[in-house]
Amino acid sequence: MQTKQRLDVPLSLKSVSDSGEFEGYGSVFGVKDSHDDVVMSGAFAASLREWSDRKALPALLWQHRMDEPIGVYTEMKEDDVGLYVKGRLLIDDDPLAKRAHAHMKAGSLTGLSIGYVLKDWEYDRSKEAFLLKEIDLWEVSLVTFPSNDEARISDVKNALARGEIPEQKKIERVLRDVGLSRTQSKAFMAGGYGALSLRDAEDVGSALNVLKNLNF
Repeated sequence: MQTKQRLDVPLSLKSVSDSGEFEGYGSVFGVKDSHDDVVMSGAFAASLREWSDRKALPALLWQHRMDEPIGVYTEMKEDDVGLYVKGRLLIDDDPLAKRAHAHMKAGSLTGLSIGYVLKDWEYDRSKEAFLLKEIDLWEVSLVTFPSNDEARISDVKNALARGEIPEQKKIERVLRDVGLSRTQSKAFMAGGYGALSLRDAEDVGSALNVLKNLNF
């Protein structure tokens, strides 16, 4: 079963109208983010074609809450820059959308967050980056705070709950999420990953809090 993930990006708006319409970029191609992810040009193409065939677009949600849509996307496409989005907040009919619109105008919303399933990726050692090559796009949320840390830790905990040892790269990325430097993360992976067992890692969240205080 593929796991739904989140990709957080700065809220890069070209415009926000008084009527609730806005446009900007939900993702920018070729830029490595703080979690070493790089979205490649064409990553959304297949998913957008599928949405087009259904005559629909991904949901516009508030904080990834499936029961709180706050508007509709009217256009979504790839261009030379990235994933261009155009939407409309239902400010006349939804108090939450009106509140989100006010925060967008004031600049107090910090980002967009994409809910997706990663279909194809590879790790580029020369760039030290994860190249995201195909993304199955589900929804694009307006968010107050990024949630990469929570999503990645949950992904690791879910793997352990299924009786699996998470991939080594995923463990390293979570270590980065909780505050370890690249050097510290790699040092732990080199010396500590081989000793990791399901019994020792029943509570990954608590374990990672301890790891933040380790000196390598």
